[in-house]
Amino acid sequence: MSFSALFSPLKVGTLELQNRFVIPPMGTNHANSDGTVSDRNIAYWQARARGGWGLIIVEVTAVDPLGKAIPYQLGIWDDKFIDGLRRATEAVHQYGAKIAVQLHHAGRQTYRSVIGEQPVAPSPVSCPVCREIPRELTVAEVYALIEKFGDAARRAREAGFDMVEIHGAHGYLIAQFMSPHANKRVDEFGGSFANRMKFPLEIIRNVRRKVGRGFPLSFRFSAEERVPGGMDTEESLAAARLVEAAGIDVLDVSVGVYGSMEYIFATPALPPGHSLPLAAAVKKAVKIPVIGVGRFNEPHLAENAVQTGKADLIAWGRQSLADPELPNKVAAGQVDEIAPCIACNQGCVGYLFDADKLLVSCLVNPFCGREVAMEIKPAQKKKKVVVVGAGPGGLECAWVAAACGHEVVLFEKEAVAGGQWRVGAIPPAKQPIAAALAYYLRMCNKYGVKLRMETEATAELILAENPAVVVLATGGETDFPPLQGIDNPRVVTASEVLEGKVDPGPAVLIIGGGLVGSETADFLAEQGREVTVLEMLPEIATDMQDVVRQFLMDRLYHFGVDIETETTVREITADGVKAIQDGQEVRLEGYDNIVIATGIQSVRGLEEQLKGKVPELHIIGDAAEPRKAIDAIEEGAALAVKL
Repeated sequence: MSFSALFSPLKVGTLELQNRFVIPPMGTNHANSDGTVSDRNIAYWQARARGGWGLIIVEVTAVDPLGKAIPYQLGIWDDKFIDGLRRATEAVHQYGAKIAVQLHHAGRQTYRSVIGEQPVAPSPVSCPVCREIPRELTVAEVYALIEKFGDAARRAREAGFDMVEIHGAHGYLIAQFMSPHANKRVDEFGGSFANRMKFPLEIIRNVRRKVGRGFPLSFRFSAEERVPGGMDTEESLAAARLVEAAGIDVLDVSVGVYGSMEYIFATPALPPGHSLPLAAAVKKAVKIPVIGVGRFNEPHLAENAVQTGKADLIAWGRQSLADPELPNKVAAGQVDEIAPCIACNQGCVGYLFDADKLLVSCLVNPFCGREVAMEIKPAQKKKKVVVVGAGPGGLECAWVAAACGHEVVLFEKEAVAGGQWRVGAIPPAKQPIAAALAYYLRMCNKYGVKLRMETEATAELILAENPAVVVLATGGETDFPPLQGIDNPRVVTASEVLEGKVDPGPAVLIIGGGLVGSETADFLAEQGREVTVLEMLPEIATDMQDVVRQFLMDRLYHFGVDIETETTVREITADGVKAIQDGQEVRLEGYDNIVIATGIQSVRGLEEQLKGKVPELHIIGDAAEPRKAIDAIEEGAALAVKL
């Protein structure tokens, strides 16, 4: 496939883009604490500029200190920010990419802990996620904010940006004024559709006056908010025509607000290009170019979207985190080497709001957000490296070490790579994990990793390789709880069920309501089985990202899965269990099979056999401590670049 549409140039106002690949604005938390541009910002954008993207839109950049949504957000509310932002534009321009900046105010979608004061909004109605009642802006304050957007745009132009994007999407301040869901005013900025549109239109006019007629402007908005009483498609089509008439050169069409965040950060439960129909509808209503977005991770789908006229440009979002080199790889015919976004939301959304992380990274690409600290480059001293275990951590460590020039041998006892993570690709909406594993194997083959599949590594086999480094990535295995009756032949593991090694009966009881147990319940319930999940905690599936969990929970309720929380199993009986619920013993019986999904324990039997016999011995991933795949992959990469 030639991908001729994706690589055709396009004019946005006076701005000519070399191709249709766009990195949309995604908050990263990479700025300095005072909102100035950091070295990490520069390295992150440079990595993507080198990757061949036609347009990079710098993420949420606050026009006012009260407008910050995240702690380490970029600022543009003062001239002091211009020099740092100019560093960013110069860094990107040297690779031929164009760069825009998104002007942003969070409104009610922030926290007092982030901005130091009560949030502000059109009306004193709290965000259903942030849950802090905002202070209603006065009319004078509204007009002052209009000026601040214009002043910020002027600074952006002075800093060398090629375009400015005005953020009217995802439930932030401009969207709050536009939406009847958040705007309850009865003055000139509220009530009717025309009044609700006054704030964004006045901002656009103010920006246009301050940057001049020829400077390109983008407007991002959610064509559907998907909350009760929110903006719908028909109002959004009318809004699109109004902002076009006010001077906008391109429309960036998204979906959702914080109250419908599962559509902003789409999971694999939503198909690639899930919001493309909205972009197509907007494109029919206006004459200016339209950017389509919505979990794009395959160039074939993006090419088709442009070829069929559904969108003029494609924003790749989290896929650009997974692989900053995507456009270059597509151009070179290396589609099979694209690191796929699996829409897990762990390294991006999860880390962004994790107080211990506060950065944007990627499960599949741990170098994302760490461009300054981690780099694949030729090793000073090439070594013989043996990796044991082809799970996610072992695969990542193997290919990265080989890419750095080391000689790598990878032992795997199974015929198929992936370990527990491969099993995790089997439940509904989890197939993207398989794409990630295929990518890791492709990279291992590209860099010459010697794969010894169906070979259980022994100390003798490992030592026979005469390695300088041994990495144990042997993962984990089911941790059976010490229960009476655990040897009941009806007891099986979640892995056995998912891999098809056992055929459960019509009624199944699952002990353990974490990620594995919940997804196994989803898998079985979809097949029409009667499923009960027992969990000690007050809720199930608390070890997965909220937006991913929401779709899972919807499916479990749809299939009628019986969820018994705050339930502690004491004994396995002939066809069920004895358990404690609300301080009372209960019996749950009549099940054909009992599935154990209570966690895993580390497999590290080789450690003692190899200690003192190899120059370097490292243990990563679940073999070190049972955790998530993202931890194993990060450890594998970090180790590989330091060998």
